[in-house]
Amino acid sequence: MATSRRDGAAQDRPAAGNRAVGLWLLGCCALLLGMVVLGGVTRLTGSGLAIVHWQPVVGVVPPLSAEAWAQEFAHYRQSPEFLMVRSGMSLAAFRSIYLVEYAHRLAGRLLGLAFLLPAAYFLARRQIDRPLLRHLVAIFSLGGLQGALGWYMVQSGLVDVPRVSPYRLTAHLLVAMAIYAYMFWTGLGVLLGGARASPSAPRGLARMSRALLLLIAITIASGGFVAGTKSGHAFPTFPLMQGELIPSGYWTARPWHANFFENIVTVQFNHRLLATVVLLATAALCAHGLRHIAFGPLRRGLVAVAAAACLQVGLGIATVLFHVPVGLAVAHQGSAVLLLSAALYVNNRLTYG
Repeated sequence: MATSRRDGAAQDRPAAGNRAVGLWLLGCCALLLGMVVLGGVTRLTGSGLAIVHWQPVVGVVPPLSAEAWAQEFAHYRQSPEFLMVRSGMSLAAFRSIYLVEYAHRLAGRLLGLAFLLPAAYFLARRQIDRPLLRHLVAIFSLGGLQGALGWYMVQSGLVDVPRVSPYRLTAHLLVAMAIYAYMFWTGLGVLLGGARASPSAPRGLARMSRALLLLIAITIASGGFVAGTKSGHAFPTFPLMQGELIPSGYWTARPWHANFFENIVTVQFNHRLLATVVLLATAALCAHGLRHIAFGPLRRGLVAVAAAACLQVGLGIATVLFHVPVGLAVAHQGSAVLLLSAALYVNNRLTYG
């Protein structure tokens, strides 16, 4: 029965051995990581609401003349952000935030082309079989959804209150992470196939690895709410918050479930708690695995997970202590993707290796 389940799982996987296709998919993952980082820069510099319309085609071309810039600025001056927050902004200052948001949108379009054009080439060369094609269509469809969701997120800050909904921001982040994970997993399948990483992997390690992946996903989601509520700015101390282990105001929002998503005290505390749990779960996974696995890719993967978890927590603490500087905050966001990548690699090798 176990053998038949493994065979069935193998049939669902893309064909292995095509190095060019696998490297292309992992290259797209690297581009997506760059876009996630650029999205963090856009949010942290307050540039996300600079472009007040969605033009997927003609929006590829930025303003190229003084008249075009004046027109874009006129559109922005009608937005709630300008009227309520930046009424004294000059055209020069507007151009700086506009270009950051434009770069983020342009990166999304370029990523789409970097995915679509090579896919068409490999398909024409018959280097993509039917199972892999299904995966690629699903990834591209998710990419289209992500673009629409990005505009849906921006729209929430263009009506009445100049602030992006933390729910929509978190959804936008999670879809990006889902695309990344799907593409990374598929790329590993193409590159590595069924080559066994370690025939002596200890019992329970795969279950621990899957549990860690779930914890990482939940922690990334909680980080989206930290970003959306800007709760990271509120408590520049660690490990205590307001001098307390469990801060006052943890359970003051009504209805009760709003505490988890809108109460900045709860959102920040829960994110710290989840990060600590991830670090402890990583330590347990590595301690259990490294006792039995002496050499090979799986051992290196476990070490990479441990290093990425330590880096992620360290950057998170530094981001809080230094009042969320852009550089540290963006590095913290990017390192979350590195941690996810390392955990996905270990889980892939334990599942199919």
